[in-house]
Amino acid sequence: MIRVVLVDDQELMRVGFRMVLGAQPDIDVVAEAGDGDAAVRLAKQHQPDVVLMDIRMPNLDGVEATRRIVAADTARVLVMTTFDLDEYVYSALRGGASGFLLKDTPPDELVFAIRSVASGDAVVSPSITRRLLDRFVDSAGPTRDSAVLDVLTEREREVLALVARGLSNTEIAGKLYLSEATVKTHVGRVLTKLDLRDRVQAVVLAYETGLARPGV
Repeated sequence: MIRVVLVDDQELMRVGFRMVLGAQPDIDVVAEAGDGDAAVRLAKQHQPDVVLMDIRMPNLDGVEATRRIVAADTARVLVMTTFDLDEYVYSALRGGASGFLLKDTPPDELVFAIRSVASGDAVVSPSITRRLLDRFVDSAGPTRDSAVLDVLTEREREVLALVARGLSNTEIAGKLYLSEATVKTHVGRVLTKLDLRDRVQAVVLAYETGLARPGV
């Protein structure tokens, strides 16, 4: 079973998410929280697989709650937001979130995202994540030394650049004329060499080092 903690300051939102997730045979909503403080406490108490985290909440916002949960290695965090260009979401991604969804995401996509994050993958949508990064990564230039990428081979840099554009392994395989298994191996090596948790962190790093640029 995939154990989930729901975090949202609006009870009606939590009810809606619980109905969707509770109908799945492989998902168990083990707790709910209405603010970030409670989210951190319940994540530690229940050790869920995924915390579905709202951003704007009283007492402690979702950004700081995400940082604390990820730092404690108690769960993976999937951020929810009402706005697809919410300035707080980029901070949450940098804090270790494994992706984010809009609150009006269709139920089947929500379930897919929960399962993906629980399995160790990340939710990286070209239509949402890249637009957020395009807007909130400093357009004046890279914010991290690109030398951190020197550990990668040329092919691995190519793969990372395509991951940053939001391409799936299948799409990258078609673009580089490789097998999907080979691409998966390259992605795994990129994450290992750069000490990254998942594809979301890889996207952030690619932007911060200038390998990927807003609008490109």
